[in-house]
Amino acid sequence: MKRQEKAERIQAILDLEFPEPPVPLDHDDPFTLLVAVVLSAQCTDERVNMVTPGLFEIGPDPAAMAELPVATIQDKIKTCGLAPQKAKAVSGLAKQLLAEFGSEVPRDIDALESLPGVGHKTASVVMAQAFGVPAFPVDTHIHRLAWRWGLSSGKNVTQTERDLKRTFPAERWNDLHLQIIYFGRSHCPALRHDPEACPICSWAMSQAKRTFERRAGKSIRA
Repeated sequence: MKRQEKAERIQAILDLEFPEPPVPLDHDDPFTLLVAVVLSAQCTDERVNMVTPGLFEIGPDPAAMAELPVATIQDKIKTCGLAPQKAKAVSGLAKQLLAEFGSEVPRDIDALESLPGVGHKTASVVMAQAFGVPAFPVDTHIHRLAWRWGLSSGKNVTQTERDLKRTFPAERWNDLHLQIIYFGRSHCPALRHDPEACPICSWAMSQAKRTFERRAGKSIRA
């Protein structure tokens, strides 16, 4: 099966399973989304959604967040993992938004990446979910599944993003990003993966990759 044919079949399955994928991080505006995505690094969305209400109650916008001591921010997010680094990043990005962007989250990926704690994936999520700009953020789920499905070599996340953008139409990137994440959580875990039980891996994953994962006991793309 050619890659494009495979991609169209995968897209049809994802549309059937997750026709309207919701944004998993609770937020009210681009700023609260930005902070939530920063907090989500090495942390579950569920945990982030538990801590952000208390944080946003006292820091709902860049001006209010910039006034908070880093220790206060850290206390509000202490169960999130990497709390000291994230607290400094949230404080720093709020101050930079005030100083350089008129207290507004910039609608520009390079400007977003200039903020503390904001890498390419975080910036891409904000562009897609806050502003509706086509982007294809690649997290561990997407990186792993693109490799399993033969849509990318899986060499690195940059290559995976490039391959997926070439494979799918730009108007579908934002939904597909979320659909693949939800699909990975539901059907396609990194460990104890059963390709035969997966609605996509059962036909899209090569025998060589199945054998490799069986021997390794897990996916190296996780």
